[in-house]
Amino acid sequence: MNPDDEKAPSEIAKLDEAPDGGLRAWLVAAGGFCIFFSTLGFVSAFGVFQEYYMTHQLQNRSSDDIAWVGSVASFLQFAIGAISGPLFDRYGAWMLRPSAILYVFAIMMVSLCKEYWQFMLAQGILIGICMGLLQFPTIAATLQFFDKKRGAAMGIVVCGSSIGGIIFPIALAKMLNSSNLGFAWSVRVLGFIMMPLMLFSCLAIKSRLPPKQTAFFIKAPFLTARYNLLVVSLVLVFLGLLTPLFFLPAYAVSRGVDATLASYFLAITNAASTFGRIIPGVLGDKYGRLNAFAIGSLGSGITIMCMTTAKSTAGLVVYSIGLGFSSGTIISGATVALSLCVNDPRELGTYMGMAMAIGSISALIGPPINGALLDRYSGFLPLSIFSGVFCLAGGAVAFVTKFTTVEGLWGRI
Repeated sequence: MNPDDEKAPSEIAKLDEAPDGGLRAWLVAAGGFCIFFSTLGFVSAFGVFQEYYMTHQLQNRSSDDIAWVGSVASFLQFAIGAISGPLFDRYGAWMLRPSAILYVFAIMMVSLCKEYWQFMLAQGILIGICMGLLQFPTIAATLQFFDKKRGAAMGIVVCGSSIGGIIFPIALAKMLNSSNLGFAWSVRVLGFIMMPLMLFSCLAIKSRLPPKQTAFFIKAPFLTARYNLLVVSLVLVFLGLLTPLFFLPAYAVSRGVDATLASYFLAITNAASTFGRIIPGVLGDKYGRLNAFAIGSLGSGITIMCMTTAKSTAGLVVYSIGLGFSSGTIISGATVALSLCVNDPRELGTYMGMAMAIGSISALIGPPINGALLDRYSGFLPLSIFSGVFCLAGGAVAFVTKFTTVEGLWGRI
C-alpha cells in the first residue's frame, strides 16, 4: 500500500489548511481564468458556428448533425475528467503544457476543415479531449489553494469562460459576416489570441499538495448518498443547460434578427454570466455552496423554458441577461458543491473527474436531441420545454441532497 494512503486524519486535516489567498494562490486563479477563457469561452461561441455551418460548409446537413460536433466536444471535455483528474492527483500540473500545445494545434486544424468528418474530428473530438485535459487540473489546483473562499475563487476562474464567451462570439461573427477574412483566418485569429494566455497559464498553475497515487476510479464516494445525488443532479442539469448556447442565435435569426446581431446575444448571455459566476460564488461561501448550485439550476430551468416568449430584439436582450445570470453558477457551483464530498484534498481531481465524466453523457446527447426536436416540429418551443424541465429536475435533486447533511434542508451548506 502507498504510504500516502495511510496518512492519519490529523495529517489530512493539516493538508487541508489552504492559504485562501496570497500571490501564489491568486496566480493559480489567474491562470485558471485564462484556461477557461480559451476553452469554455471558445465553446460558448459554438452557437455562431452552428448558425454559420447551417448556411455555409454544412448546409446539406441537419441541425442535429451539426449540433453533434459541439456536443461531442462538450461530452469529451467532461468525460476526459475521469483521466485528467486522477492524473493531476498523481503527477501535478505539468500535464497542462502538452495539453495547451495540442489545444492550439486543434484550433488551427478547425480553420482547415471543409467536410463534416473533418469538423467532427478537429472541433468535436480533438478540442474536446484537450479541454478535458486542461480544465480539470485547473479546477483541482485552484481548490487546493482555497477553502473558505473556495466559491469566490472558482467564480473568478470560471468567469474566464464568460469573458471569452463575450469576446469570441462577437469577434467571430464580425470576422465571418463583416470582413473579408473568411472562415479559415477568422478561426486562426482566435487561435493566436489564445497562445499567450496558454503560456501564462502553464507558468502560473502549480500544485500546492504533494501528489498521491490515487486510482483512476475510487469506489468510496459512490457508497455515499450525497455524492450520488449530486451526480444525478449534474446529469439532469447538463441535459438542458447547453440548449441556449447552441440554438439561441438560430432562434434569433428565425425571429428576423440579422445573423451578426444574433450572435451578440451569446455575448450578452456570457457577459451576464460573469456576474452570475462571481456573485453566487461569494454568496455561496456565506450562505451555502449547495444552496447556490441548487438555486442556479432552478433559475436556469425556468429561464430556458421561457425562451420562445422573447420575440423582439429588446426581449431577446433581456432574456439573454436573465439566462446568463441564472446559468452562470452551474459549472463553478457544481465543482464547489462536489468538493463538500471530499475528505482528502489530494483526491479532489479524481472526485471531480468521476462526477463530470458521468454528467458528460448528458452534454453529449442533449444538444442533438434538441436539434432533432427542432427539425421534427419546426419550432423552438419543444426544445425549450424539454431542456428547462430537466434543469428544474436537477435543481430539485440538488435541494434533496441537503437532507444528507447535518445542517438539513434549511441549513447554510
